[in-house]
Amino acid sequence: MKNIWLLIVLCILTLSCGSDKKKASDIFDYIPENSSAVISTNSLESLKSAVNTNTLTQELLNYPQIQDFNKKLELISYLKPKGKCYIALSQDSNDSLEISIITKFNASVLELDSIPNLISETFTSKHKSITRLNINSSTYYSSVIDSILFISNRLKLVEASFNKKAIASEAEQLLKISNENKSVSVLIDLRHKAFNPLQFKSQKLNASQISNYLLIDGDISQNDIFLNGITKASDSTKSLINIFKHNIPQENKTASVIPSDSDYFLSFTFSDIKLFVNQLSKFKASDDSAKELQPFETIVEVGFVEKDDKRAIILQSIDASTTQENLSQNISSTFRSVSIYNWDDTTQITELFSPLIPETTISYYANLEDFFILTEDLEFLETIIANFQNNTTLSETSHFDDMMKHLSDESSLFIYANNTDLNTILNSNFNDDKNLKISDYKTSAIQYIYDTNFAHVNAIFKTNKSRARNNTVTEDVNITLDADMLVSPQLINNHTNNQKDLIVQDINNNLYLFSNQGKLFWKKQLDGKILGKIEQIDMYKNGRLQLAFATQNKLYVLDRNGKDVSPFPLTFNDKITQPLSVFDYDNKRNYRLMLTQGKNVLMYDQRGKMVNGFKYKSAINNINTQPKHFRISRKDYIVFADGNTLEVLDRVGKQRVNVKESIDFSGNEIYLYNNNFTTSNSRGELLEINQKGSVNHKNLNLSEKHSIATTSKTLVTLSDNKLTIKTKTINLDFGDYTAPKIFYISDKIYVTVTDLQAKKVYVFDSQAKPINNFPVYGNSSIEMDDIDNDKSIEVVVKGDDNSIIVYEIN
Repeated sequence: MKNIWLLIVLCILTLSCGSDKKKASDIFDYIPENSSAVISTNSLESLKSAVNTNTLTQELLNYPQIQDFNKKLELISYLKPKGKCYIALSQDSNDSLEISIITKFNASVLELDSIPNLISETFTSKHKSITRLNINSSTYYSSVIDSILFISNRLKLVEASFNKKAIASEAEQLLKISNENKSVSVLIDLRHKAFNPLQFKSQKLNASQISNYLLIDGDISQNDIFLNGITKASDSTKSLINIFKHNIPQENKTASVIPSDSDYFLSFTFSDIKLFVNQLSKFKASDDSAKELQPFETIVEVGFVEKDDKRAIILQSIDASTTQENLSQNISSTFRSVSIYNWDDTTQITELFSPLIPETTISYYANLEDFFILTEDLEFLETIIANFQNNTTLSETSHFDDMMKHLSDESSLFIYANNTDLNTILNSNFNDDKNLKISDYKTSAIQYIYDTNFAHVNAIFKTNKSRARNNTVTEDVNITLDADMLVSPQLINNHTNNQKDLIVQDINNNLYLFSNQGKLFWKKQLDGKILGKIEQIDMYKNGRLQLAFATQNKLYVLDRNGKDVSPFPLTFNDKITQPLSVFDYDNKRNYRLMLTQGKNVLMYDQRGKMVNGFKYKSAINNINTQPKHFRISRKDYIVFADGNTLEVLDRVGKQRVNVKESIDFSGNEIYLYNNNFTTSNSRGELLEINQKGSVNHKNLNLSEKHSIATTSKTLVTLSDNKLTIKTKTINLDFGDYTAPKIFYISDKIYVTVTDLQAKKVYVFDSQAKPINNFPVYGNSSIEMDDIDNDKSIEVVVKGDDNSIIVYEIN
């Protein structure tokens, strides 16, 4: 096995962890002292979802080494810890992998009855109880020490945990500053070659130890992987990162001069070339410092680029005229009015900057503004000149520009690869050369930014699909749940970025919160199905939103992280029969939470206390619509259907309007339309009730099974296959349609229905004209909004039984 650092992907796939900062330090103490890599995570569900949907991580599973390692970690998939988890990796004297799993013990952390083909036995060693677990071809040993569960594939590590020994203090300091808000954190001891990630194309450079320790915090979404962290080396000449010591990182500009379709480039910068060369010489144990530096004294960046197996070296100067004076003036030719010079010393530059620059023969150079382009291939030099003059350089591409929004402009060392060279670098870490399907990963980069006695590390692996043409609909995100969907996905506000997130419940009553890019924030087990829509409240009046909703027996309020907000949830013996209604009468965030239980209603404030001033207690019949609040001319109205009676109450629960007719309700909601309480009856009539209780009937010739929806001024009806928007009717194909929904986005009205039989989503404007490129595939009613503030509207819909699709209307 060449390297096993990518095996952390499999640990990520099978961990099951929560967050517990208070107890994490206790667990930390049990990490084996000679660990070469330590993985920690605070959210299994988010990590597992991200890895399962990310194209790059899924492609890594094609390597046989990853597959073999997955089998060795089979037990982890059965763990259900409730606190932070660590996985420690190391190698024994025979280069065999040693795995340790440390987490807080609880009664359900490892239910042996749930593990198929398990053979277990318990024995005593060093006066401690140890359980041997055999699952298929893998053997594990586990023990509980001071309420800590320790599991390993090596008995000696379990026995050693009885007398815990701290890992190296430097590693401990680094791991304890990891970002607990990230999906995963990984600490690697780079002194162990088997755990050293190969990140360069150059074998000579890969053979160099870049530093002692690398700490990375990672976020993984469906399309992207973002890594941030630090790397640290002792003050010695053995680590590559120390060659940048006391040099201020400069802006990397290599991308602004190389062709847009370049495959790979490496760039390094410095503020003092003499100091840099001196430190590089010590690292190589050579005497390059004695070499002639005069031609390069004004150089602040050196870049190496490859395109179609052709190579060039790029030098950025802060004084190009001085650099030019110190170089050969022997003109070989001209191209597009640019002089091309002969380069006298073919190996000087590569020897000076080895191993950062691989051995490269130089025959020509040209000066383009602040840049000097050195290459052996005259045709490649002309290609670079042409691209530079035409502004078709890598820095001008949308995919590179998008990538750099997540990285720093200045760095000490910068490595860039397109999808082909990323594949090559990944293959170098394994024994097999795989042709990975990662064509969408047009840009990947790693940068090191030296700072005092350590370096910041940023890395990005980002998909860049072709930009959609105007007036098209493209599938942007596809999210897979662990089980089939119970309800249609819903959009909610994210107060941290003013965008929209996605929330959905599966048939196992798990509630998921995803970002609009498909990253799972959390997954929470509920006691039952959520009734209706989830509401959002700002109960502390500080801009931070909570989620409020009801199941049949509980009223929940959750914070942004999916945690229960005290004193919620409230539990009820009698069943809740309608969705939770949330009223904010004066828009002052003094919320009222109304629950319906058959004939009765209960009113709570936002802190979970009963509102005693609300007088309405019981209806004559079962309440069969969700209570709604409307305001007309500074008066508040609470409206719901009680049998055949439309109840219209004031804010304290007293009758405000006496409706003069009995109504045979159709089952549609009650709306406020043209300042009238509006619904329909079973005969297909539209009923408009004014504030005096008079009922106006409009015969719309609707079928018995019809649907209506309104805004304050727009009426939409669906009867059989006839969709009517205001006064215009569309004849749809015959099918099984969801009720119409109306969305008001950027001063424009959209009307949507979904044919569940044909699995087609239709979207129309207020004039009943279809939106271009609809219908699209979908299997539920939709949500619709500009969810990421990019001025394009997204459509969120159920796809397959366990998937969510996000479309973008361009």
